[in-house]
Amino acid sequence: MYRNEDTSFTEEVPEMADSQSFDQKLHEVFTQLGQQEKAQKIERYRRLNVFAKKGQILFCGSSLMEQFPINELLMDLGCPLTVYNRGIGGFTTAEMAEALEACVFELEPRAVFINIGTNDMNGPEYEQDALMARYEDILRRIRARLPEAEVYLLAYYPVNPEVGRTDPFVWQALMHRTNERILEANRAAELLADRLGMHYIDLNAGITDEKGQMKAEYTIEGMHMYGDGYMQVLEALLPVLKSV
Repeated sequence: MYRNEDTSFTEEVPEMADSQSFDQKLHEVFTQLGQQEKAQKIERYRRLNVFAKKGQILFCGSSLMEQFPINELLMDLGCPLTVYNRGIGGFTTAEMAEALEACVFELEPRAVFINIGTNDMNGPEYEQDALMARYEDILRRIRARLPEAEVYLLAYYPVNPEVGRTDPFVWQALMHRTNERILEANRAAELLADRLGMHYIDLNAGITDEKGQMKAEYTIEGMHMYGDGYMQVLEALLPVLKSV
């Protein structure tokens, strides 16, 4: 009896180890695939940039910018502006700093609208001062290469943890990317923009509920937005876009 119980116990240990090993390998595979996808997007942008008109408007940043259907919404509003979107999902400030050539400089825009840094907030190792230092480096490099361009820092959008609880991957991120952390980062970004002589724009009024969260009806999974949420943002941004 004792030997059988002992055997069953020892057989559970390698199963647990195999499970942990599988989870780690799966995470590594998804990480590698994510990096490959980012690299492919950068290459696609490089090839598109050959045909781009110089001196237009640029949107750049992470997925919150990449998923902004700016051209379709402008068309729906009958607004004939040329806007290039060079956002890349999953981008951190460090990754964007390495891709500035394809995502910003090759386009030579007259106006840059940027939203980058929320992915930096997703882990326990996050430090706001470090984020702002990387952000400042990006902005200073843009100013050095495009001295005539107007640069607009878009406020980080709020999240909705109540909706995010339904998605385990999103919930993992929202444990760290809280609205409190976002508000603090927005205050720091506003100060950064002021210090560098750039613009800071908070477009969140139309997508924020009474709790300070992203309105549930506009969010896909607690972090990202549907098109009607982006229309709220665009309507607030439109006077600025028409003036640049």
